[in-house]
Amino acid sequence: MFRNGKLFLPPPRDGSDFKELFKRLAAAGAGRLLAKDGFPAGPWTPELLAEAISLIDSNRVGVDLRTVQLWFQENEKGISIANIRWLARIFGCDDPVATSEWQIELSEAQSRLSAKRREWRRAGSSVAQEIPGTAPTAPFDDETDSPVELTLDTDPKGPSRRFSLARKSEAFFSRGSPLNLPTSVFAGVTALGFLSYLTGIHSVTYDRADGVVKQVGFLWTANWTFVFMVFLPLFFAFVTELVTFWKDEGRPKLVAQGDKMKSDDAWARTVQASSYSYWAVFLICVVFAGLFQWIGVSLIPLLKGGGNYATDWGSLAIVRPEVISVPEAIVFTGLAYLYMCLCFYLFFVGLILLYTVIHDLWRIGEAASNRPEVDYQHELHEASLRVMRAIFRCTVLGLLIAIVMKLQSAYLTSRGENIVSWLVGDMSSAVYERNDVSAGIIYRRPTHYSSLLIAISTCVVFLYGSIRLGVERRFCMYLWRMSVIVALLVASYLLIDAFSGFSILLGVGVLFAIYGLFDPGLGRGQASKLGNNQSVS
Repeated sequence: MFRNGKLFLPPPRDGSDFKELFKRLAAAGAGRLLAKDGFPAGPWTPELLAEAISLIDSNRVGVDLRTVQLWFQENEKGISIANIRWLARIFGCDDPVATSEWQIELSEAQSRLSAKRREWRRAGSSVAQEIPGTAPTAPFDDETDSPVELTLDTDPKGPSRRFSLARKSEAFFSRGSPLNLPTSVFAGVTALGFLSYLTGIHSVTYDRADGVVKQVGFLWTANWTFVFMVFLPLFFAFVTELVTFWKDEGRPKLVAQGDKMKSDDAWARTVQASSYSYWAVFLICVVFAGLFQWIGVSLIPLLKGGGNYATDWGSLAIVRPEVISVPEAIVFTGLAYLYMCLCFYLFFVGLILLYTVIHDLWRIGEAASNRPEVDYQHELHEASLRVMRAIFRCTVLGLLIAIVMKLQSAYLTSRGENIVSWLVGDMSSAVYERNDVSAGIIYRRPTHYSSLLIAISTCVVFLYGSIRLGVERRFCMYLWRMSVIVALLVASYLLIDAFSGFSILLGVGVLFAIYGLFDPGLGRGQASKLGNNQSVS
C-alpha cells in the first residue's frame, strides 16, 4: 500500500511492544519514498531515519542520531512521547488520519514495553533481595527512551545539539569526497593568482637600496605557489584518506565486533575529547597568525609607508605605487591572510586528527593484548603499518611546507634576483668557493618563526607515532629508514642560508622526500609480511 509516494503499512494492532513493532517497520522501510522503479527503497537505517525526522517542517529540535540508534538496538530503551509524534508522521506517510492511527499504535506499544520493563524490574528486585549485597538496578522513567533523548527533548540547546568545533573540523576530513578539501585549497590560491594578475603584482621587480633588483611577484613566491598548490592539497588528501579508512574500515574491524554504529560513537567521543586543542589552534591561527600578523606585517607598514620587513608583493605599494595602490594592497593582503590562516588552521586540524588516530589505534592494541588470535593480530599489524605510512607521508609534506616558507623568507633578505637564481648561485658558490650569495640586508623575518612551529608540530606527531606504533621488531628497519629521511629534511630546514652550498643538502633531502611520497614503504612493501601491500595513496 502506498500513500503520498511512500510505502505505507497499516497499524497491525497485534499486541507487539515498541521494540518488536519498530523492528518490523524499520526492516520493511515503512514511510520511505519509493524508488524510481516504483518499488520500496529498502529498510531504514539510523542515519536515514534521523535525517527524515529532522527534515519534518514542524520539528525544530530534530532528533539525535544516538537516540535513533537506541531504537534499533536490542535493549530496554523505549521512545519518548515527543518522538512518538514524529515517528508517527514517518510511518503515517504525512497523512493526517494515518498519522493519528500510528500515534495511537506507537503509544500503546510503548505502554506495553513499559509494562514489561516494570515486570523485569520487579523480577530483578526479587532476585537482588535473595542475593546479599546485591543492589537493585535504578530504573529509567517509563516515558523516555534514554537519558540522551531526555536531554534533547527538554533542552533543545543541550550538549547533544551544541556546536562542536572539533566535530565540525573533523567532518572536513571524513565526510564527502576526498577531493573536496584539496580542491578547495587549490581553488583558493588559484583565485588569488587571478587577482594578482588583475592588480599587476603577479610578476614584478623593484630596486632595493643596495642596488639589487629583486623579483617579488605573487606567482614567484614559493611559499604561496608550492605550499598552497601542491603540498597542502596533498597533505589534506593523505589525511582525509587515512581518517576515512580508520573511521569506516580499520576501526570497526578491530572493535565492537564490527558494529559500526558503536565504533562511530566511540570515534566521535575520541574526537570530542580534543575539543580544547581545536579551539586553541583556531585562536592561534586565525587571531594571531592571521589577524595580528596581517596588521603588523602588512596593514601598518602600508598605512605608514614602510616598516622593518623585507619588501614583498604585500608591501609593493610602498616602493612601486604605480603598480598597485595602497587600498588595493590592503584588500588583497587581507584576503590572502584570511585564506592563509584558514588553510593553516585546517593543516593543524589534520595534525590533531593524525595524533587522534595514532592514540586510538594504540589504545585498541593495548586493550587487545590479551587476544592472541592470528587473524586479529594480523588486522592490527596491517592497520598499524597503513597508519604509519600515512603519518610518514604527512610528515614529509609538513617539513616541505616549512622548508619552502623559510626559503622564501631567506631569499627576500638575500642578494639573489629571484629564488631560482639565488639557489643556483648558492650551489655554484660551494663549488667555486665564493661566499657572497647569502650576504644581504637584515630584516625581521616572522615567517622563520611560523615555519619553525610547523616543522616542530609535524615532527612531534611523527615521533609520537613512532613510539606508539613502531615498537615491534618487524617495524625497526622500516621505521629507521623513515626516520633517516625525516632527520635529513629537518637538517636541511635548519641549515637553510646557514652556509654557502646549503642548497646541495637541501636538494638531496627533497629528492629523498619525493621518493618517500611515492613509495612510503621505502622498498620494503614485499618484505613487510603483513598481508597485502595496501597503502594510503
